[in-house]
Amino acid sequence: MMMGHAKTEDIEIFLTVVDTGSFTGAANLLNEQVAKVSRAVSRLEDTLQCTLLNRTTRRLELTEEGHVFIRYARESLNTLYTGEEAIKLLKQAPSGHLRIDAASPFVLHQLAPLVGEFLAQYPHITLDLTSHDSIIDLLEHKTDLAIRIGDLKDSNLHARLLGNSKLRLVASPEYLHQHNEVTHIDDLNVDDLSTHKLIGFNDASKLNSWPLKTPVKLNFHMTGSSGETLRQLCLNHQGIALLSHFMIGEDLESGRLVEVLPEAIVRPNNREAIQAVYYKNSAVSSRILAFLDFIQPRLTL
Repeated sequence: MMMGHAKTEDIEIFLTVVDTGSFTGAANLLNEQVAKVSRAVSRLEDTLQCTLLNRTTRRLELTEEGHVFIRYARESLNTLYTGEEAIKLLKQAPSGHLRIDAASPFVLHQLAPLVGEFLAQYPHITLDLTSHDSIIDLLEHKTDLAIRIGDLKDSNLHARLLGNSKLRLVASPEYLHQHNEVTHIDDLNVDDLSTHKLIGFNDASKLNSWPLKTPVKLNFHMTGSSGETLRQLCLNHQGIALLSHFMIGEDLESGRLVEVLPEAIVRPNNREAIQAVYYKNSAVSSRILAFLDFIQPRLTL
């Protein structure tokens, strides 16, 4: 018996089931009924005349045939999507909904100032900006593109390096003046950090491990949940924090903050890369390309 051709929709649903790990997860992501998702996978298996998924009460596992098929399925759909997006690019009218996630300081200091000009240039794109200061699951949050700071762990993601943003130890001039031992900024040495009020993160221990050339025991006087909170605490004379240049560049230029111990930080380090990420199983749409090409030369990292 000759096999028929699998429907593109059934393949898309199958891939979503695999990516989310369940029929229910796929149904939620696709805004479909679980029964429809199950029927699509069964129909695909009937078409291919093999079992792609072993179903148990606790989890789904790809069969040997499933592993073989999924590789070609992803590649084929990516080719199809790329062709569709190429047609859109020919029309020079990227359009559609674009959901972007980034840490709140990056949204506030880098993306928000660029939104107006971007939408004026691409009026058929609608933007949805979200802020998470922790790493989110792009599929779970229905996010097309995320801006991430530092090294990447997820090998299932495409990544585009947008640039590097130096880490800087900063404090307000008022705080340094109040700290009696500091009569001049050059009087500080790295060992003095143990005597200062240091500001760190309250739920990210790796961010409180500062990449110092000379190890120093760090005792944090105060913590906050985001880089923007730490910035505000520094501006209000509460101590010294380690922050990315992209959020404090204007503060340094205006003198609201000053950099201390600029030679104390190890460079390069694994917290300075700024990268845009998206799933490999999603072809880069014209709107994602348009957004990245627009913001990259305008970022002040």
